[in-house]
Amino acid sequence: MGGLLKIAKRVASGAEVWTKPDAATTRKLENPPTIRQQSANNLQRLADENRPPMPVPKIDAEAIKIHIRDVPDFPKPGIVFKDITPLLANAAAFNAAIELLAAQIAPHAPQGLLAIESRGFIFGAALAQQMKLPLLLLRKPGKLPWHTERISYDLEYGSDALEIHQDAISAGSRYAIVDDVLATGGTAAAAVALIEKLGGHVAVCAFLMELSFLNGRARLPAKIVESLIEY
Repeated sequence: MGGLLKIAKRVASGAEVWTKPDAATTRKLENPPTIRQQSANNLQRLADENRPPMPVPKIDAEAIKIHIRDVPDFPKPGIVFKDITPLLANAAAFNAAIELLAAQIAPHAPQGLLAIESRGFIFGAALAQQMKLPLLLLRKPGKLPWHTERISYDLEYGSDALEIHQDAISAGSRYAIVDDVLATGGTAAAAVALIEKLGGHVAVCAFLMELSFLNGRARLPAKIVESLIEY
């Protein structure tokens, strides 16, 4: 193709003069960039432009609290449910909540994060990314595919249980338990017991919200408890 390929140039007289392309032009025409190469080139071009990042507004815990909605009589009469979906829908507020939680957890030097099903997964995953730590899951019975260890615990009405993979915990390692809310403390206490049963050490229990009037901390004696928002 290189020997036959010619490029037309228009001169001042209006006539077209055919010339043989140079070697660099021939290579470009005979070997057009692939889609992957084009994408890489575009990404490099954007990076080279050195655009400043969008400013992230500084939001404190009280400002985050505004994005948590009270829903009366849910899931049953007499209960005021703390709805976090408006917080999740606000990127700046959610990002600020994760940064503030990470700042509370970091001084306790955990080597891994344990998130409690199910809303704890939301905050656990974001914190694991923020803090560059492994994320481990505490799930309801029957949800984990590998060999599990289980612990049962009592609720106000009835009982429940948590499970974790038997190979998830490294004996002697430090872990942070993460959940969206500390209420009566029963689930968090079960999580602590399960981790310690497998030889792990609970460095801190961290929550987005704490319903202090339910005195959940009493179920976590001698454990460090951090919460971003208190009711």
